[in-house]
Amino acid sequence: MKDMRVSQPDWLAADWGTSHLRIWGMRANGEVIGRQFGDCGMSRLARNEFEAEFIKLADPFLSNDKTLDVICCGMAGSRQGWAEASYVGVPCRPPGMTQAVQVETADPRINVYILPGIKQNTPSDVMRGEETQIRGFMATNPDFDGVICLPGTHTKWVHVSAGEIVSFQTFMTGELFALLSKASVLRHTVQSDGWDKHAFLQAVDRSFSRPSAAAAHLFTLRADALLNDPYENVARSQLSGILIGIELAAARPYWLGQNLAVLGSHEIANAYQLALKAQGLEVTMAQSEEMTLAGLKHAHFALRSVPSNA
Repeated sequence: MKDMRVSQPDWLAADWGTSHLRIWGMRANGEVIGRQFGDCGMSRLARNEFEAEFIKLADPFLSNDKTLDVICCGMAGSRQGWAEASYVGVPCRPPGMTQAVQVETADPRINVYILPGIKQNTPSDVMRGEETQIRGFMATNPDFDGVICLPGTHTKWVHVSAGEIVSFQTFMTGELFALLSKASVLRHTVQSDGWDKHAFLQAVDRSFSRPSAAAAHLFTLRADALLNDPYENVARSQLSGILIGIELAAARPYWLGQNLAVLGSHEIANAYQLALKAQGLEVTMAQSEEMTLAGLKHAHFALRSVPSNA
């Protein structure tokens, strides 16, 4: 946990994911005056532990003489989270304070609102947290119409038009990478870090062109390591390229002929940008943390219009 004493904020923004909690101390005008990041993710907590963990991490921002509004997104609103914030169905605008759930808290220093996720009934799909990144991107790019890709453990491809999320599809590409690199025969081959751009792009092209052969391409990584002893980083880059190539082939109905934006952390977002540019696409890039914070700010500005029992 990172602890940093700061001057007292006017409100708090929070992103509570499966693995981590991030809290920003905010001025009324949206200026960030401090940050607190912790590893107390949703997956490690029982419902009755959320408030105490939040207070522990938020302590540098809190004062006994003031109640702070907290706008929170992410897995804290899941069925196993702090308080369930039911999904909003597409097509819809990214959810805001009118759909937020107000959490009953014992500590009088915080007044917590959790933003809901989004659901799609056909085909079945859900998201929590990404909708706030999308809200932030649309707030900073109000004329954008097209497709937003949010790479990660579960990558989202999201069609947005006229300010609404129209449809989306999730790919378990990041989770497959983790499973294959750590729990399959490829664990003996794939390095824990490093990058080879040329090997990555070759694997993307091969997998994109023949996605039906991906399972064979995967085993070739292991055989090549046994027979040819390639230099390090190649197998890791090739595994990433194979999986992203499959994803791009399946997601082609989303991105073909569309304006395209990628929201993500630097390493994974850059990999997707490289793969998409190899298909001749121009890509607008945005950093996921910045977009999350922009989405939380945008939601906070609407707080005054929300009834006290929201």
